[in-house]
Amino acid sequence: MPAAPRIDDELAGFLRSAVSIIAATRNAEHRPALVRAQGCRVDPGGRRLAVLVVACQADELIEDIRDNRRVAVVFTRPSTHRSVQIKGEDAQVAPVGDDDRALAAAYRDAMVAELALIGVPEARVRALLAAVGELVAITFSPSSAFVQTPGPDAGRALEMAP
Repeated sequence: MPAAPRIDDELAGFLRSAVSIIAATRNAEHRPALVRAQGCRVDPGGRRLAVLVVACQADELIEDIRDNRRVAVVFTRPSTHRSVQIKGEDAQVAPVGDDDRALAAAYRDAMVAELALIGVPEARVRALLAAVGELVAITFSPSSAFVQTPGPDAGRALEMAP
């Protein structure tokens, strides 16, 4: 049996950097739900990742994950438009600890700096990423990944490390 795909070090660095993160699901009627995430953690070895979301902003998304365990997450660097989509079929909702709360705070600071490069004022970024409420982690194993950067490669499957 082949090893499960994993996120390599280069991609892991990108996912943990100052990228806009949108997590999406769908329900049994194929109605989508999405939420902006507050950072990403890639477990050692790259076989599992977690995106941090504010629970009260993600009610439908959390319900969908508990129902069908599927998730798609898009990571985009605003200053370059580099975008990657990663899908999982075994998503779970998990509590966060102090390390994850610190990761989310550092993520918000990094996004302030990233969006300043394209002229977005700090106050606007802080308002967009205000994490008012309990954070939870959406954890999953990557099952597939795709280039989403605008251009001729958009939609191309990314080779993940074995």
